[in-house]
Amino acid sequence: MDLGMQGKRALVMGSTRGMGYAVAAGLVAEGAAVAVCGRDIANAKAAAKDIGDGARPYGLDLSDDASIAALISALGDDLGGLDMIVCNGGGPPPGNIAEVAPEIWMTQFQTMFVNQIRIVNAFLPGMRDRGWGRILVLSSSAVVQPIHNLGVSNTIRAGQRGWAKTLSNEVAIDGVTVNTLLPGRIHTSRVDQLDAAAAERQGKTIEEIVRASRAAIPMGRYGRVEEFADMAVFMLSDRAGYMTGATTCVDGGMIRSV
Repeated sequence: MDLGMQGKRALVMGSTRGMGYAVAAGLVAEGAAVAVCGRDIANAKAAAKDIGDGARPYGLDLSDDASIAALISALGDDLGGLDMIVCNGGGPPPGNIAEVAPEIWMTQFQTMFVNQIRIVNAFLPGMRDRGWGRILVLSSSAVVQPIHNLGVSNTIRAGQRGWAKTLSNEVAIDGVTVNTLLPGRIHTSRVDQLDAAAAERQGKTIEEIVRASRAAIPMGRYGRVEEFADMAVFMLSDRAGYMTGATTCVDGGMIRSV
């Protein structure tokens, strides 16, 4: 199937590892030019080199205004704009929601929500003018089924989903789609971190936590980043042109809500 990505330009935030890396690699494999981003430019360069021709490294710290402005300027100069944007970033630390300090709320909201929108808004007018664009939010199953001990993530990601749905209605007439993709337990370093935190909190071994997690998934296993990335790449493609405002799960059946 030709996904129609030859010559398209993409930005994948947080793409030096994990799901973001896999999505960037998938887009490059389909012929897109992809901006690979991370807080550490050395990591971005290493990831882009691993992915191969078509991947370009950039530094991006979503908590730093200067870094965001520099990225927007560089992408305008280097690529002349963007056709696809993948919103993705690290999750906040776990903890009870009642104990989150106001400054943590503000910092995480700025990083996970406001600054990602800022980047989208910089390139959205060009997409609308050209009559083609793709915006995909890599979110969390927490937006439909809140996750215990991840109150900050549950809250902010739900707001991000509301933004994506609202924006999708505003720009659909211009050929721009906006969708949200929810991972279940996809095996990444972030999932390993959360499993380790759960083991410490519950006084169990990591192996016990993993076994319990797998038992709660109908497929009985964690997903692979490539499985998640395949769906992301399709949703960003020309073939998904009539799909917008959607929230799609790649979770092995883990999410229980209808």
